[in-house]
Amino acid sequence: MDTHNSNAFITYSHNDPGGKRPTAVESANRKLIRPSLTEFKEQQQQQQFAKKPQKRPIPPEQTNAENFYYVKQMQAHTAMVIVLNDGEELHGVIEWYDRGCIKVNRTAAPNLLIYKANIKYLYKENDKNGRAPGA
Repeated sequence: MDTHNSNAFITYSHNDPGGKRPTAVESANRKLIRPSLTEFKEQQQQQQFAKKPQKRPIPPEQTNAENFYYVKQMQAHTAMVIVLNDGEELHGVIEWYDRGCIKVNRTAAPNLLIYKANIKYLYKENDKNGRAPGA
């Protein structure tokens, strides 16, 4: 019985004393197909030149967080406290806003159109001193 050694492609006969006399089996001309190292290096260099170093993207000029906050408070009709630069506090509900001002509806006083440049900060009327409840 012949055994086949797949690493060497040689058979060994059991009839051979010691089993050391190899006989050639299927001598095939096999060529390994792989790119040469120089071709690989050239491709890598071309890819590196094609890719310019990426600069950090410029952050957007406007995040729309302010607009999102105004819309959320307007839809919920949240009672707000608007503190002006001079310290005066105005209480009311934001009716609408634009780039430069907000309109505040007040119950016991006339409605106001307030320039955003005159607003120091604003908070929900339920919050104490402009802080979240429980803080």
